[in-house]
This record gives sequence, C-alpha cells and structure tokens, in this order.
Amino acid sequence: MTTQDPCKKLACKLQKCLQENVYQPSRCEAVIEELRQCCIKISSKSVVCEGIDTSKPYEHKTVDYKEVMK
Repeated sequence: MTTQDPCKKLACKLQKCLQENVYQPSRCEAVIEELRQCCIKISSKSVVCEGIDTSKPYEHKTVDYKEVMK
C-alpha cells in the first residue's frame, strides 16, 4: 500500500502558480515558503522535498521581467 506524499499538494500548487506567472518565482514566494515549511516538518516522508534546502528561507535570484520592462 502506498501513502500520499504529504507535501505533494503544495508542490502541485507551486507548479500551477509558476505556470500562471510565466515561471517567475518572485510571484510565487508565498507558495514556495508553504512548501518549504511542509518540508521542514515532513522531509523524511516526502519525495517532493528531496531537492529543497530547508536550512534558510527562500530568496529568489531571478529578474521579474515585468518589473524590468516598466
């Protein structure tokens, strides 16, 4: 019997946010932080969390193209 990954719902929410926002992580920071918090609590039970650094809050290092075009 397989169990549902506890952070998968948030990973899907993040993918949806990124798709809706032209893959600009700066616009999905709240969702990224939600996922990070889930991973802090449940990292040992979540495959989704394997590549997420939970040691520090997320800081995006990308340029928001809409801000640059103003």
